[in-house]
Amino acid sequence: MKTSLLAFIFSPFLIFAQQTPKLTDEMAVKLSEKPLHCINQEYPNKTAHIINTANEVPLSPKDLHPSFYGCFDWHSSVHGHWMLVRLLKTKPNLLVAKDIENILDNSFKKENLQVEADYFTKYQLTTTFERTYGWAWLLKLDEELMTWNHPKAKIWHENLKPLTDKILASWKTYLPKQTYPNRTGVHPNTAFAMVFALDWARAAKDKDFENQLTEKAKYFYLNNTKTPAYLEPDGSDFFSPSLEIADLMRRILPQKEFVKWLDNFYEKISLENIEKIPVVSDLSDYQTVHLVGLSFTKAWCMKGIAKSLPENHPLKKDFQKTATIFLNNGLPLLFQGNYGGDHWLASFAVYALED
Repeated sequence: MKTSLLAFIFSPFLIFAQQTPKLTDEMAVKLSEKPLHCINQEYPNKTAHIINTANEVPLSPKDLHPSFYGCFDWHSSVHGHWMLVRLLKTKPNLLVAKDIENILDNSFKKENLQVEADYFTKYQLTTTFERTYGWAWLLKLDEELMTWNHPKAKIWHENLKPLTDKILASWKTYLPKQTYPNRTGVHPNTAFAMVFALDWARAAKDKDFENQLTEKAKYFYLNNTKTPAYLEPDGSDFFSPSLEIADLMRRILPQKEFVKWLDNFYEKISLENIEKIPVVSDLSDYQTVHLVGLSFTKAWCMKGIAKSLPENHPLKKDFQKTATIFLNNGLPLLFQGNYGGDHWLASFAVYALED
């Protein structure tokens, strides 16, 4: 039954390679199973806590993070929660809506989120915890709640505020001191984090943070030309470093300036390379499966960049078409792996399927 259901959901994508996949209710329910299953699953767990004293050795992931202890690691739990909020917000009549609401009610308890906030000052060496990938997803989660006019969302947003405030303060302290961007294709990627931070700043009308991010983005990337994207990806990438930069710059530059910047940023050899589908040799490998996520992040970057380009720009239709190919490639693979992908890929798929 499970196999036949997946075939029903994904067969149109496999048959019509150019058909743009949509987040139907059926697909939303299927994707929601991933975070619904893992948000309360404490183990296996990849903690990032630096043990400072013997008293901290016995602390479990749930002791340290009573809201975001599941889904293998803190950041995956956070963006799993974002995904559930997003689905409940945009598809309130899903068959699993009540299950989602119950999960969120439990995770967004005021006392649990206060412990999450206190973590950043209670323990030594936590100023770098989840910097900046987890910070970015926390702000994306907060943005989703902030922009949702729903009684439960207002409560959850208020309960999340102490943690959001801690993350925001940490970021405002760190950003002026960040001399160089991280151009990696995995978690520390600076451009990706700045995209989500900028979206949050604009939604929250935090002009100070928005200006900080805008000026730092220009400092990091405005003069970048001939990016060596022909060397992408590395073996465990789930970001295209070059596309993440372009996705950021489209947000801060007027269209004419962005077009000029983009035309100088990519050479033909790099454009041809970033449009290649990632080869995923082993879906059961926790690092190699990152390459499935690369299809989703490339898709959402290309969709956003295409939307920002004028109608006559050659990359507009090209990126729209290629984004569809990446989505059609990634979606079937999402359900063929194991916990290495199950704990995080669904939320990437939901974000990539957004218009």
